[in-house]
Amino acid sequence: MIHVRVPATSANLGSGFDCLGLALSLYNHVKIEDSNSFQITLEGDYKSGIAPDESNLVWQCMCTLWKEIDFKIPTLSLVLENNIPPARGMGSSSAAIVGGLVAANAYAGDVFSQEELLNLANRIEGHPDNVTPALLGGVTLSVTTENTVLARKIHSDPNFRALAIVPDFHLSTEKSRQVLPTSVPMADAVFNLSRTALLVESLIHGEYTFFKEGMKDRLHQNQRAALVPGLGEALQVALETGAYGSALSGSGPTILAIVAQDKMEQVSEAMVDCLSNHDLSAKTYFLEVDSAGAIVL
Repeated sequence: MIHVRVPATSANLGSGFDCLGLALSLYNHVKIEDSNSFQITLEGDYKSGIAPDESNLVWQCMCTLWKEIDFKIPTLSLVLENNIPPARGMGSSSAAIVGGLVAANAYAGDVFSQEELLNLANRIEGHPDNVTPALLGGVTLSVTTENTVLARKIHSDPNFRALAIVPDFHLSTEKSRQVLPTSVPMADAVFNLSRTALLVESLIHGEYTFFKEGMKDRLHQNQRAALVPGLGEALQVALETGAYGSALSGSGPTILAIVAQDKMEQVSEAMVDCLSNHDLSAKTYFLEVDSAGAIVL
């Protein structure tokens, strides 16, 4: 049996649209073994809406890798344990892509390097901000060039915790991207460039008090606020109750707060109460930054 564990992720971190991300200590598992017949068994907290047949994203990504190297597609039994909430901005699709690729690569004898796996994952996903931390772990910066993805791990084990406040509704990445403009004012571009630089510098040096400013954004969060009732208020409440910084997680609707260990409960309660004022129920995940990324156990 090959058993792969792959983390949830949160992309953007506010200002770092489509380039920053972090891995979180919430995991999906992919287990594969030879079988007389193809089958997929679904386990974990989230099974509804996950395809149990050959259209499954994990399996499709496995086949993509094998076809790249003309490897005969085997007959396997898959057990997919899904604990990452789907369509919530926590990287569930990236976890499926990376989990499938890493499992297929292990089965084929580790033919692909980590860099090659990342480029293949980016080709499938279309942007690297989630697949990079899912594969590498830690807090990551991804730069897409004409031919490759330049991936940098900014920090493996930062001294903060992550609160993921997950509203009880789905929001597809496609729908969330449709509300974004095709061009932005120069002032907004400069605003985000400066905040992204500040955020990266603060991460490197562990100066988390600068997150409040470094995670501010003008490129996507205000535009997506109509899709997540109470988003602006929840982001502000997080800061007022002690979070270092707060942001929409990926394309949403999950809201991420970066906090110290001793502030987790009070920030969580305030954010959940804020969303309840907008008739939204939400689940809270108290998480750490995963340092390992996708691993074969």
